[in-house]
Amino acid sequence: MRFELLNILLVDDNHHMRVLLTEILRAIGVREVLEANDGVEALQIMRAHQVDIIMTDLAMQPLDGLDFVRKLRNSPDSPNPMAPVIMITGHSTMRRVTEARDAGVNEFLSKPVTARGVLDRIARVVDIPRPFVRSETYFGPDRRRRAEPNYAGPYRRVSDGARRGEGV
Repeated sequence: MRFELLNILLVDDNHHMRVLLTEILRAIGVREVLEANDGVEALQIMRAHQVDIIMTDLAMQPLDGLDFVRKLRNSPDSPNPMAPVIMITGHSTMRRVTEARDAGVNEFLSKPVTARGVLDRIARVVDIPRPFVRSETYFGPDRRRRAEPNYAGPYRRVSDGARRGEGV
């Protein structure tokens, strides 16, 4: 992977966390690292700069990570609704992970962060991008992680019938 080509935006109200993440990113070769204190500032930065990947904290004020991602994905004036988002948080309960997924987050990274964890999440959004889905209540990366070859339950999409050999 050519990390030197990536423009990454760090969104975190904790200066020390931004410094740590910047050092990890620089160590793997990322040259362009932009920083924002919260979601409002992040959206402003995105209007002025190209951003390839966003790494955001969950808990911030005045606009937290979840609300930031919702605005990024759904606002008519969003600078890049399809930008990959990696959510970073110390609150990694299943409820928080589900909230992040349902807001449109691509990947989730629990604190304390490690260089390996950062590298893995970046590799996932670059090498294995998930297609985006739009429905009445959701816009964002497909929330299904993998196809289950032994799944015997009902399929909910017309295109899924074709996978099973049905003439749907």
